Amino acid sequence: MSAAIRFHGELAGLMGPAARAKGLAYPLDRRASIKDVVEALGVPHSEVYAIEANGRPVDFGYLLEDGAQVDVHPAKPPVDVTKATLLRPEPLPEARFVVDVNVGRLANLLRILGLDAAFDNAWDDENIADIAMSEGRIVLSRDRDLLKRAKVVHGRLVRAEHPEEQLREVLHLFGIQGPFAHFSRCLRCNTPLVSVDKQAILHQLLPKTIKYYDVFSMCPSCGRIYWAGSHYEKVSERLRGLGLGLGPEARKTDEERR
Repeated sequence: MSAAIRFHGELAGLMGPAARAKGLAYPLDRRASIKDVVEALGVPHSEVYAIEANGRPVDFGYLLEDGAQVDVHPAKPPVDVTKATLLRPEPLPEARFVVDVNVGRLANLLRILGLDAAFDNAWDDENIADIAMSEGRIVLSRDRDLLKRAKVVHGRLVRAEHPEEQLREVLHLFGIQGPFAHFSRCLRCNTPLVSVDKQAILHQLLPKTIKYYDVFSMCPSCGRIYWAGSHYEKVSERLRGLGLGLGPEARKTDEERR
């Protein structure tokens, strides 16, 4: 007894050697859901966006039957996480992220664009999965085991290695095109920044900063202060290189550490 399973598109590259060796004829030596089987073959459920059994759409709970022909499909960008689907019947209110340490620099780039990206390099897989579930966040990681956790509903197994390409990958997949609120979040703790009067923070500024800058923002959570200093143009150039140039919120500033 067996079922034939075919992975389409980019999912084919995620299959394990054992799956390829068996030619995807999966032996039915136990009752198993298609979700369990897909993950046993090396593909996290977060990467699957449609499943058909004998041409009929099914969900992750579908139990494999002898002779079944199963087709497993990847995402078709743009993915709208605010819309319910058969595999993800509970949509998210918006695209918000929680980022694993193995793509930690991606969190910083997302925050620079003003996108909500929770990150702490002390979080382990359990912490990240709990946050994803409780706060309705999309997990970004290169760790397949993390993305196989039941608490992870929305996620992306990031393929790109370099942070800028990772950012392109995520924006493309989830159809995030802006306009972006550049430099509107704290790069340390992800909290939205607020404008702060220069006179109120003079005691925290260096003499040259007091002399040359007048517009400041502050993180209401950690107290970090931001302004358009020398780092501003460097980050701006990176964004222009990615086609993600600055918009009206550019005045919210780059980070200058005192």
